[in-house]
Amino acid sequence: MTDTQTLALAAGGAALAAAAGALPFALGRGRPVRRIAWANAVAAGLMLGAAFVLAREGLLLQPLPTATGALLGLALLVSLHAFAGVSDLSRGDLETSDPVYGWRVLMLQTIHGSFEGVALGVAAALDLTLGLFLAGALAVHNVAEGTTLAAVLTEDHRVPPARAAVLAVATNGGQILLAVTTFAVLGPGGALLAPTLGLAVAGLLYLVLVDLLPEAYGPAGDTAIAVV
Repeated sequence: MTDTQTLALAAGGAALAAAAGALPFALGRGRPVRRIAWANAVAAGLMLGAAFVLAREGLLLQPLPTATGALLGLALLVSLHAFAGVSDLSRGDLETSDPVYGWRVLMLQTIHGSFEGVALGVAAALDLTLGLFLAGALAVHNVAEGTTLAAVLTEDHRVPPARAAVLAVATNGGQILLAVTTFAVLGPGGALLAPTLGLAVAGLLYLVLVDLLPEAYGPAGDTAIAVV
């Protein structure tokens, strides 16, 4: 099996993990709020570790292009959130009266999945083992993300759990495509490696600091999340 095939398989497995998030609703058990928070905390820790490795390698390789890529990545993320109208969106607000709330959550997770795909691809281009490690972290995150999306769709929009599972996986379609594309385009030691490393670091840090940790602290508490 080639490295590209291995990466595609790992990215596909991480994306499919999101379907498991709908399982509690298919079994009629409701949303496991604290377990979602703990899963997000574990994923955040793993992603911070991966982001540190990517940042270190980028700064050792080419500091200025890496920093430039990080700034461009952050600007792109903020712009996409603003354009899609999801800058201030909370994915845990099941009491909202917004009729398109569920689809806004779907859009938010699609944006995040795309940046995660770039991070996965550049990590694999740097070192395949690191890419597989990040794929594992994303799988943990995708389960929690799938549960959150399923909660919104099943409880607010009356979408059947099976369809919610399919939609949860679909939001990560860009994760697979961009992981493989990024890996193929960069190659070992490519000219775009450093700026893409910066972009990936910005994406991972944004995901951890703006998304995962804030949504984990509320349900599980600061002390529990810090321990996890």
